[in-house]
Amino acid sequence: MKFCSECGSANLVLRKTNHDTHSRYTCADCEKIFYHNPKVIAGCIVEHENKYLMCQRAIKPRTGTWTLPAGFMECGETVEQAAQREVWEETGAQIEIIAPYSIFSVPQINEVYIMFRAKLEAFTDEPGPETLAAELLSAEQIPWDNIFYPAIKDILQRYIAEKEQGTFGMYMGCSDEGIVHFMQ
Repeated sequence: MKFCSECGSANLVLRKTNHDTHSRYTCADCEKIFYHNPKVIAGCIVEHENKYLMCQRAIKPRTGTWTLPAGFMECGETVEQAAQREVWEETGAQIEIIAPYSIFSVPQINEVYIMFRAKLEAFTDEPGPETLAAELLSAEQIPWDNIFYPAIKDILQRYIAEKEQGTFGMYMGCSDEGIVHFMQ
């Protein structure tokens, strides 16, 4: 950041303001405070006939790895709308969201993931430009050793185990290694 978006001044300083916990860029001329907030990623575990909708990444980082359909939330949409849009953009699938399943943070890269349970309504098998392939895979077909991020692998493994038990939990938090923690 080089200039204040409020007054155009280049007189920006990094400081803590009254009762604040973080240093923030503040315009020394007009006192505008600039907040740097994490990005929200919304996505789904989409299930259909004991198979799970997976995407093979066509973009960096880690092109060619597999993941659940998810992406950045846009201004003006709910987190549910963002999850539905991202599933459609990445896979060509239309879904119905059932319930939230996991919320976890990755503070190292300033991201918050919100994942939902969803069921498939329609699937055109026409992935968007960020996806090499979109497939419905059984638990045995999932390329477990080629999943994009450890938390995605952990969430999907827990989901499959819980489905077999007939009960679902809610997961929050994330370790530095990408392991998601169960909250009751």
